[in-house]
Amino acid sequence: MTVGGSIFLIAVGAILRYAVTDSISGVNLAVIGLILMIAGIAGLLIGLFMYANASRAGYRGRYGDRYVDRDPLA
Repeated sequence: MTVGGSIFLIAVGAILRYAVTDSISGVNLAVIGLILMIAGIAGLLIGLFMYANASRAGYRGRYGDRYVDRDPLA
């Protein structure tokens, strides 16, 4: 899940949880909003963790006939 998708889930969940006052029989919109917010927060944390780890990983590339280790930020 991307960061944008996670923020979207958090926003939709917050709208359902706090702004919607209508009710549907058999469906609790506040609980659905809470579930969406929790899923969005979990996706955001996982996405940021994966992004942080990916930016620290080195690059092993081929240079001519040999493999070299390079820092991707160098």
